[in-house]
Amino acid sequence: MVHKKKETLSRDIIAQAIDVGADLAGIAAVEDLKRSPSHRFSEIMPAFDGVGTQYVAGRKRGMVQWQESSRSAIVIAIAHPREKPELDWWVTGARAGNTAGNRLLMSVVTKLAAWLDTHLGIRSTPLPYHIEHGAVYMKDAAVMAGMGCIGKNNLVVTPQFGPRQRLRVMLTDADLPSTGPIDFDPCLDCPMPCRTACPQRAFSKTIHTVKTYGLDRLPGRSGVYSRWRCNRQMASDDAGFETIEIDGQAEKRVKYCRECELACPVGRDRPAGSDR
Repeated sequence: MVHKKKETLSRDIIAQAIDVGADLAGIAAVEDLKRSPSHRFSEIMPAFDGVGTQYVAGRKRGMVQWQESSRSAIVIAIAHPREKPELDWWVTGARAGNTAGNRLLMSVVTKLAAWLDTHLGIRSTPLPYHIEHGAVYMKDAAVMAGMGCIGKNNLVVTPQFGPRQRLRVMLTDADLPSTGPIDFDPCLDCPMPCRTACPQRAFSKTIHTVKTYGLDRLPGRSGVYSRWRCNRQMASDDAGFETIEIDGQAEKRVKYCRECELACPVGRDRPAGSDR
């Protein structure tokens, strides 16, 4: 590793992430991440095999398998404003699993990984999306990296973009200074339009309790978020696909629900790149 003052490393890495296309970036200590709510909850949460999980032989769905040498998580985000819905449109076939937003994220982490190796001698591992294929819980990583908080919509809410961003994580064995968490919570006095906007009423009742799980930080903050109801909407979105043509081939395009994101008033008027 290039010898640099430890305090400047994280700042330089974040600046480079922004330079190669990220709208936000931060760094979290892996040991802190292991103790974060989703990672603790995943060890005891009920079985779930809906949208967003994949079957991998010998692995429990939703259970993270940590890389022993990893010390720090680098989290990057790109903004996903209302006027660019196509960033999250899911297309099957030749582009399966690669939304336009995901392609942007992959480009950023690839460039950042090359810069880390070349300029700092730091090797990094860009993580996939699915936990079962080696990912971590990205929302928790973003919070621990100081990018925002988990809102009452069960999404990461940042000062810049509210819940309207997409995330990716890289792990490294370098012991980098953490950039979070931060003291930020816009949900305290909010009338919660996110919860009433949900077409499946995914926040309509308490499902998880402190007594049942022994944790005081639960899905939806207070245990009201129903992953099953949310999954019902995603399954409906899947079934309502559009047929489009790409390179002469008929493909399916799915537009997943974003009602809770779009209802949030935080960061609505702040365009991507305004902090650059």
